[in-house]
Amino acid sequence: MSLKKVLITGAAGFLGSHLCDRFLKEGHIVIGMDNFITGDKKNIAQLQNNAKFSFINHDVTEFINIEGDLDYILHFASPASPIDYLKIPIQTLKVSSLGTHNLLGLAKAKKARLLIASTSEVYGDPLVHPQTEEYYGNVNTIGPRGVYDEAKRFQESITMAYHRFHGVETRIVRIFNTYGPRMRLNDGRVIPAFMGQALRGEDLTVFGDGMQTRSFCYVDDQIEGIYRLLLSDYSNPVNIGNPHEITIRDFAEEIIKLTGTNQKAIYKDLPINDPMQRQPDISLAKKLLSWEPKVGREEGMKLTFNYFKSLSENELYKSEHKDFTSYNK
Repeated sequence: MSLKKVLITGAAGFLGSHLCDRFLKEGHIVIGMDNFITGDKKNIAQLQNNAKFSFINHDVTEFINIEGDLDYILHFASPASPIDYLKIPIQTLKVSSLGTHNLLGLAKAKKARLLIASTSEVYGDPLVHPQTEEYYGNVNTIGPRGVYDEAKRFQESITMAYHRFHGVETRIVRIFNTYGPRMRLNDGRVIPAFMGQALRGEDLTVFGDGMQTRSFCYVDDQIEGIYRLLLSDYSNPVNIGNPHEITIRDFAEEIIKLTGTNQKAIYKDLPINDPMQRQPDISLAKKLLSWEPKVGREEGMKLTFNYFKSLSENELYKSEHKDFTSYNK
């Protein structure tokens, strides 16, 4: 691929920062954009002296202007964990609606290709298992999680509308549970929650009876799948995730064994509309992109745990309490 100019929103987030690394490694020019609602400056600190990287502190729900040509846009600006989108529900809705609209307009003006980060949450609490791209989902539009689920479903709809009506080149990746270095330790998702509790010597909190399932994809595999999808000529949604499913109860036992701690699992009430099953059917990604995950859970979890162990004591005990008042407008 020839040299490209790439805009990545949510660049200081977990996946966004890894995407910046990947495109710079491939030799491209990268513009990162973030407003640090949930992103962290340390995630892109290693890029500050890279001549091919520049950064714009900006909220994508506001008008976006980029000087000069632009080849690719990757829209990864969105709260992605329950602790975030339950605290900033309005911003969560706005970033996938107004933000996506702004970026589609930019893509149209620049004749750029836009890839949006959708999610397995569009399937809601699925009645089909494993989940294929053809499944329309089972989502509670007015439940607490609806602000995220419906934001992503609308994002897909407006993206396809611009593709069909304006001829904008678009790609849609449906991301399943992803993990690895640079995840926020206390962001409410199961892997950092379990690992944080283990490192602090706390019991691991399992919601419900622990028989709900998840399928965890290591970040390097996820980035590879996203990269291949961007370069493909396919405009409909594609699942990118690891199909190896595990119950949360069994996963908690794996974490206790991995960390070598003496904790036990404790059980609390299941949150409203928490999905009972989550497993991607990746047949399309295999066929279309010649992609499937390479990193096994045992290897990936060791790498992730070593990252969390390297954090300072302040980061280990840091809560995620933050004043989001100005964003809920």
